[in-house]
Amino acid sequence: MRKEREATSRAVLFTVQAALIAAIYVALTVPLAPVSFGPIQFRISEALVILPYFTPAAVPGVFVGCLISNLLGSGVILDILFGSLATLIGAVCSYLVRRHKFLVCVPPIISNVLIIPWVLRVAYGAPDAIWWMMVTVGIGEVLAVAVLGNSLLLLLERYRGLIFARGQQ
Repeated sequence: MRKEREATSRAVLFTVQAALIAAIYVALTVPLAPVSFGPIQFRISEALVILPYFTPAAVPGVFVGCLISNLLGSGVILDILFGSLATLIGAVCSYLVRRHKFLVCVPPIISNVLIIPWVLRVAYGAPDAIWWMMVTVGIGEVLAVAVLGNSLLLLLERYRGLIFARGQQ
């Protein structure tokens, strides 16, 4: 009976954390739509993709947050699907490299740089060269993920025990 309660408690904690992360992602993306969408974008919410370093709940959390944001902000099905998939791939890979703190930001940057320019070309007919869109998307991702995300990581690491359950990784 005790093990069942512990398992239920862990499942509830996981679900609540994922939902909170998704809600924060949406709250940081949709109100800032002019800079969150388009060929030159700076999604502050992308800083949250470092959260798999702290909890596996961040993987579905940032994915669902990105999916909801894209549903509310873009309206083009290819962007909704592949933009969200880029975030999911980045989050999963960040979780896989979580033992190396400063590598956690690398997978989301790479997945977005490789996927989003093609989404912009195919879904929106963006006329810029793919390599140029990789540069512009990459700059936005480096600023959001490497700069803001790593700053968030360092801040949250100080309060890890208060915010994230111990032994959750």
